[in-house]
Amino acid sequence: MTRILLTRGGHESLHEQLAQLRKVELPANVKAIEEARAHGDLSENAEYHAAKERNAIIMGKIAEIKNLLAVAEVVDPLPDPNGRVVFGCKATVYDVDGDEEFSYQIVGEAESDANLGRISMTSPIGQALLGKEEGDEVSVRTPGGMRLLEIVSVE
Repeated sequence: MTRILLTRGGHESLHEQLAQLRKVELPANVKAIEEARAHGDLSENAEYHAAKERNAIIMGKIAEIKNLLAVAEVVDPLPDPNGRVVFGCKATVYDVDGDEEFSYQIVGEAESDANLGRISMTSPIGQALLGKEEGDEVSVRTPGGMRLLEIVSVE
């Protein structure tokens, strides 16, 4: 069985998502199903079928989050990085080729979101950065090609 690591913040976020699904989205969708059912003939009622499909999606998300929380291991407190990239730390890197600076928090797959600067420790960049220290340079093969990154700081 694969270990699923979460930060304390990621664990709390999953609980919040689960509560949102159970207490807000599911009841609202049940109401939408009832309203669509009241319109009559269900065989040609697009609103009813869409609401039923949405219900299945919500129930699937609830099951997925519950299963994830059941097997997740919360890493709390996070390890002290001491200048080294470790799980949960925030690493600021300089992309030498693109002349840009990025900050990434190294997290587990379940809570990664590149748009929010959280990358999985199993992603190409995450794997390349783990264990490296401030000042180190790493070459990373990404879907966009090879990138040379210099670690500026680790928090």
